[in-house]
Amino acid sequence: MSILKIERKVLEKNDELAARNRELFGKNNLFVINIVSSPGAGKTSLLEKTIEALKSDINISVIEGDVQTDFDARRVARYGVPVVQIVTNGACHLEAKLVGDAAANMNLENVNLLVIENVGNLVCPAGYDLGENMKVVLLSTTEGDDKPLKYPRMFLNSSVLVINKIDLLPYVNCNMDILKKNALQINPSLKIFKVSCTTGEGISEWCNWLTSQIKK
Repeated sequence: MSILKIERKVLEKNDELAARNRELFGKNNLFVINIVSSPGAGKTSLLEKTIEALKSDINISVIEGDVQTDFDARRVARYGVPVVQIVTNGACHLEAKLVGDAAANMNLENVNLLVIENVGNLVCPAGYDLGENMKVVLLSTTEGDDKPLKYPRMFLNSSVLVINKIDLLPYVNCNMDILKKNALQINPSLKIFKVSCTTGEGISEWCNWLTSQIKK
């Protein structure tokens, strides 16, 4: 029981800080997405493709979360967008305070899209509001088609599912129809995109939709 009380207090405090982040983002007219996935699903690759497609039309900034190293931040910085790295030193998710501290070190004026790339994990990040407009869960075909049923909270709390590595479908044990059915069983409102960050297939559809959300 005491463990549950501690967890509740932690989440309540996080929600308070997330509300402050949301207020800050709203004042700056930012559209904020929180990209979540298991390690290796392709979050940074999707981010690179998204920046490459949109940076001439909208202003993008990035907050990178990782357990160790700034490898991903350096990858993103090559595309000429502002990026702040958060190293959690072992923590399996980002929290609202970390995101708020990172945002305080960014110039948010004239930024249209802020992308938070969360730590690779399909469990812990599901319960933490960071002040974003929406969570985008990324799943790769190499992970199989049962992940929504194994990690339902993540899919329930996300607004968008991006299925990556569709170019590998002929070589992996993943049925796309079953994957989509399992995801929609958990969350019937999920918007689903199928992409390959290797071939570029589906990236334009994802980016066009994202742009439409930013300009609402």
